[in-house]
Amino acid sequence: MNDTQLVTRETPRERVRLLTLHRPGAYNALSGALIAVLHDALNEAAADPDVGAVVLRGAGPGFCAGHDLKELEAVTDEPEAERLFDACAALMQAVAGSPKPVIAAVHGVATAAGCQLVASCDLAVAAASARFATPGVNLGLFCSTPMVALSRAVARKHALELLLTGELVDAEHAARIGLVNRVVPDGEETEAALELATRIAGRSAQTLAFGKALFQAQLEQSLPEAYAAANRVMVENLRHDDAREGIRAFLERREPHWRR
Repeated sequence: MNDTQLVTRETPRERVRLLTLHRPGAYNALSGALIAVLHDALNEAAADPDVGAVVLRGAGPGFCAGHDLKELEAVTDEPEAERLFDACAALMQAVAGSPKPVIAAVHGVATAAGCQLVASCDLAVAAASARFATPGVNLGLFCSTPMVALSRAVARKHALELLLTGELVDAEHAARIGLVNRVVPDGEETEAALELATRIAGRSAQTLAFGKALFQAQLEQSLPEAYAAANRVMVENLRHDDAREGIRAFLERREPHWRR
């Protein structure tokens, strides 16, 4: 398999890009090559005006088992390790920073950097038998980088429990703590994620991009700063054609026609 085949790209629904991690024999572990190809695929989807939302899933028996431990074990110097973790951090920021909503469809296991990937996605749908963990402590390697995404997705004590115990939790627990949005029967997670993506992709792409960027930015701001930023975005958003069209369509009791 060449590197480009590590992530398959499909358009199973109008305006929905489906990206599938394809290292099934390694539980889709994030090798350096897979990180690079997935980052490229996300950037491609972000730049494509015909894509309104992205669904991310894994091939084979699980979603993603984190970093490739064989690759990590073979790292011989600090600069090499830094390059690998910098690339992974850039990937996670590409997910969070994409103007297109990114939805994880999770089955099997999502552990360590795989759990980080779920936490980085905007939304997540999990199969009933899916399991999640940040098990670095079991290997003597604290899940420091997964901690960044996890601590922004769930409450502090829930994040710390996952990080300090390294134990697997089930999909229902992941939903209770806010790591995933919903749990569906096994085998239905991709379809459920595609259905959710289709509903979102039917909205104004311009408005979704405004909203997602603001949501990410205001999380790090004080309450007055967040309201000031939100006010600026509302004023800017109101000037754009899709907002004008949406308001007119509501007043005229018709469906809006977005510019895309």
